[in-house]
Amino acid sequence: MKDIPHIRGKFYIAKFIAEGEHETQDFKYAISDARKIARSISAFANNSGGRLLIGVKDNGAVAGVRNEEDIYMVEAAAQLYCRPAQDLHITAFTTEGGAVVIRAEISKSPIRPVQSQEPDGSWRAYYRVKDENIMAHPLMVRSWRKESSAEGLTMALSEAEQGVLRYLRSVSSASVEQIMIEASLSKRTAEEIIVRLATIGVIRFVYARSCFELTTADSE
Repeated sequence: MKDIPHIRGKFYIAKFIAEGEHETQDFKYAISDARKIARSISAFANNSGGRLLIGVKDNGAVAGVRNEEDIYMVEAAAQLYCRPAQDLHITAFTTEGGAVVIRAEISKSPIRPVQSQEPDGSWRAYYRVKDENIMAHPLMVRSWRKESSAEGLTMALSEAEQGVLRYLRSVSSASVEQIMIEASLSKRTAEEIIVRLATIGVIRFVYARSCFELTTADSE
């Protein structure tokens, strides 16, 4: 299959499958749309990396890949439908009954956001949360872009920024809207403060109650 040597890995793959899908692992039974795979690649690359096990059903049953076309689709997803393009490390394993499972490893990208192309041609960034690929909050994307730019950032905090931090330390997490109200800030000012504090690593985004909220970086 595309000159990729197969490694005997029945028990090796079984160990991964036993973990189920989680923040750094996703099962793909069949690849019919490279753009959908690009979402997973984007989500892993924007978080801490991860792996795709291709030829494995959602319930963990091994089905095996159909043919070398699956390899081409994964590579197309990473190279054509991710921006910037991502490099994958692909390994083929022979498992039970001779079925072949493909492991595609994705590293955390040093340049974020990594976006994937949607069917309508637009580009969106995703983030891996537990076993889901969640669309990244717009302010997350802005902070990643600022982080990746050559723009220098000072660490000194303004009074308004310190006020936001004090509020976040008094609660477990808060939405952008709650921060605006509690800190008496306009939407634009609140967003600018959040982006800057996230860029310098003082606050972070967490996914809670079906949405992204903010918390201090040193909170549990």
